[in-house]
Amino acid sequence: MDRAGALAHDPTAPAAPPVTGRQLTDGPAPPAAERATLRLRAPAAPGTPEHPDAPPRFAPEWLRLREPADGAARAHDLLDPLRIRLANLPSRADGLVVHDVGCGTGSMGRWLAPLLDGAQHWVLHDRDPYLLHFAAVGAPRSAADGSRVTVETRRGDLARLTPDALAGAGLVTASALLDVLTAEEVGALAAACAAVGCPALLTLSVAGRVELTPAHPLDAEIVEAFNEHQRRAGMLGPDAVTCAAEAFAAHGATVREHPSEWRLGPDEAALAAQWLRGWVGAAVEQRPELGEPARRYLEERLAACAAGELGVVVHHTDLLALCRPTGGTP
Repeated sequence: MDRAGALAHDPTAPAAPPVTGRQLTDGPAPPAAERATLRLRAPAAPGTPEHPDAPPRFAPEWLRLREPADGAARAHDLLDPLRIRLANLPSRADGLVVHDVGCGTGSMGRWLAPLLDGAQHWVLHDRDPYLLHFAAVGAPRSAADGSRVTVETRRGDLARLTPDALAGAGLVTASALLDVLTAEEVGALAAACAAVGCPALLTLSVAGRVELTPAHPLDAEIVEAFNEHQRRAGMLGPDAVTCAAEAFAAHGATVREHPSEWRLGPDEAALAAQWLRGWVGAAVEQRPELGEPARRYLEERLAACAAGELGVVVHHTDLLALCRPTGGTP
């Protein structure tokens, strides 16, 4: 995926202000959900070693850069069945409670909250307090019908969400997250959603397919190497949506899938160039023997991108799981 862009970028970033919010969990070892392939890591100050137990710090530049493409790609066709389900849930005085898992800088909330009617309270989950700060500050304040939207932040291990942590949730969301989870972690997420009876909208999971125009003889090998990289250390990579669909279905959920491609042309050259660097870099990390051919390949592709002559389609899949409401029927 596009997440590989994180591997090639090394921005510096100022320290984030303190983040308020409840702590979900704070285990010493980050699970797959917080691995550095998900976001851009900001380096420590020169000569300053990172404490091994310190939470990972990530810069938000990559997430900002990709946000417009993410918004254009997400599957609007899944919103109507979601709205119908939400309309049938019991109403709450504080409105719809949405848990955004692995929220990053909060792009999912900025996209979805203004598309839903009614008051909403978003609970933003991420391990990185720096990103939680950006997500809280940039959160939308009103729904589609002008109703109030409020937020809170919870710092903790994203893959350890339990039914207790999701108590009262009316919806769980995530964006560009499933493919950096393991099968066990996806199963736990599905079980937690099913236990509280709330739907889950999980967007922009890598599909393992990339199309570049014009074609190049090395395209297929880069794709294969990148997909292998996505599956390292037990992560699901391109198998994530299939695994998640099976996990939710096993709990009786109705599952819908829809393509959500990035389509990058001359107007998205900055994003395409950053994605290319990370995509090729991850492929070379997986297959070091690609080093020199991949270097020439990247130079050619970046030149075409700068000239407005490169088209890129990065395939993703969105998934909507309509879990059975607790104590009711689907």
